Amino acid sequence: MTKDWIQGSESKYTNWQLILLVTLRVAIGWHFLYEGLAELTNPDWSSIGFLLDSKGIFSGFFISLTTNPDVLKVIDFLNIWGLIAIGLGLILGSFTRIAIVAGIVLLGLYYLSHPPFVGLKFIVPSEGSYLIVNQNLIEIFALTVLLVFPTGKQIGLDRFVFKWQKSKY
Repeated sequence: MTKDWIQGSESKYTNWQLILLVTLRVAIGWHFLYEGLAELTNPDWSSIGFLLDSKGIFSGFFISLTTNPDVLKVIDFLNIWGLIAIGLGLILGSFTRIAIVAGIVLLGLYYLSHPPFVGLKFIVPSEGSYLIVNQNLIEIFALTVLLVFPTGKQIGLDRFVFKWQKSKY
């Protein structure tokens, strides 16, 4: 354990480890927040095209979600506000464990809907050529690292919540 100049108390991370982990958390948070805000501010955005373009073993499930307009509205709402909430949670270090798990689940759904497997062709081409590993899977692994090495208690609003909780007992 080293004396941490950032938080002024004992930390299980070195300063560089903490800086890099928090930077990773904030960068992923920014990605989620930006995507959510981009969808929120686009009045024509809907998940219908993405869902209808699903491939792989779960495509029937994703496509079936588009048959009911009310279900589609709920999915759009949850997607937009989920992205925004996850992004804010990661950036601010607030409810970080919940934000990380929610981010992993959401990215997992994106991955299952559009798996980067040989022979699958999508209407909207991806950003590159992938074989099994794409940006969603990489971001899932990065969030898993943040789940194992949580930083919200050192740098983030969780620090104040846990400090208050500790002093309460």
